[in-house]
Amino acid sequence: MRASDKNRIIVEAFELTKVYGNGAATQVCALDGVNLEIHAGEFVAVMGPSGSGKSTLLNMIGALDRPTSGKVIVNGQDISALRDLDSFRGRTIGFVFQLHNLITTLTARENVEVPMQGIGMSGRARRERAEELLELVGMQGRFHHLPGQLSAGQRQKVAIARALTNRPSIVLADEPTGNLDSASGDEVLSVFGRLNSEYGATILLVTHDPNVARCTQRILRMQDGKIVHEDIVGDPFTEDLKVLARSQLGQALLRDEMLDMLSPEEREVVRNMLGRVA
Repeated sequence: MRASDKNRIIVEAFELTKVYGNGAATQVCALDGVNLEIHAGEFVAVMGPSGSGKSTLLNMIGALDRPTSGKVIVNGQDISALRDLDSFRGRTIGFVFQLHNLITTLTARENVEVPMQGIGMSGRARRERAEELLELVGMQGRFHHLPGQLSAGQRQKVAIARALTNRPSIVLADEPTGNLDSASGDEVLSVFGRLNSEYGATILLVTHDPNVARCTQRILRMQDGKIVHEDIVGDPFTEDLKVLARSQLGQALLRDEMLDMLSPEEREVVRNMLGRVA
């Protein structure tokens, strides 16, 4: 990716609101005035408790649902003004879900070829593109395996390859490691990291796992339909300090409740360290 490309905004959200239900008694405000920018080549995580609006935000950006108010612009196009959302999604968005959603009767290569159907590519071009992407995610030698012959982590790698077929502007991943063991999850995260660092892929990933979020560049924390905090991911020591600063222990330290055993100089050091990342 050229340096100038990194200044290009891929996703913009303006006062984005989504309300489900009719009538005051049944309405649920899933998104409440969200503003957001994601630049080309960013790897961003969205965290928050269940019901905080993470998946709803992903659905809005991916044109799977329309906002109640506000707007989303993806790659320069206002989604609310589009009539053919299916075509837009096929050209612009790559999806990776918690469940891989592979077609069980198709091989890995055939699954990756599915999104390329009907866009004017020859059969040979589709096969070559699918094999290229499977190699990219570390699935060489597995082209002809059915999903049932692959591990959970391997199936998710095929799903990532499938999401890249039409060279999307952004990849949206909803809990992509949620159903995987730690080793398989690490492999999948490594694939995302490589796609971002080596190929400049723009990725927005929803996760409950702070260890997954640490593998990204920026973390957005949501609560009650709002983005309430934003972190730039630092080195492991800094990230550990952030966890400590937000814990009950860290908050007690910041309030001087547990610093009596330290000298004034030591107390000042502890407060400064935690205060910088709190």
